[in-house]
Parts: sequence; structure tokens; C-alpha cells
Amino acid sequence: LPAAVLLKDMKLMDVKLGQLGSWLAMRDFTPGGILGAIRRGHERYYNKYINVRKGGLGGLSMVLAGYVILSYMWSYSHVKHDRRRRYH
Repeated sequence: LPAAVLLKDMKLMDVKLGQLGSWLAMRDFTPGGILGAIRRGHERYYNKYINVRKGGLGGLSMVLAGYVILSYMWSYSHVKHDRRRRYH
């Protein structure tokens, strides 16, 4: 049997739906905690996709796709108004 893991040490993907509220209550939402989470996520992404011995285009294409999606979201209000405009 695997050893029991405390709820605060569980990853998000291992938390059951009924435990989600108490798991979120145990998270550190201070600016330092949020910054630490962003730093850990960046390190995980960098080590998995960028800092590899035999790399491909996977990591860079994900960054490019994220940029395209964000730029579309930022300009959506302008694009939405141009959608129905007719040019005579």
C-alpha cells in the first residue's frame, strides 16, 4: 500500500472533487506564495520542454500558440466590431 499523503501535499490532479474546497483553502495566496508557484511552474516547463538534451519544437510552439491566443483575446473587441462591417 502506498503511504498516505496529506491533503496539503497533494497535486491538483490527485485531489478529488469533494476535497477541492479544503485543498484550495490550504494554498498560499500571499504575493510571495503566488510568485513561488509561478516560479515553480516556469522551472517545470523550462526543464520539460526547453532545457532538454534532444529538443524539438514542442516548447517553443506552445509559447507561440499562447502568444497568438493572448493577442487575439486582447484585440477581440476590435475584431468583433469589424466582423459585421461592410465595405461598399
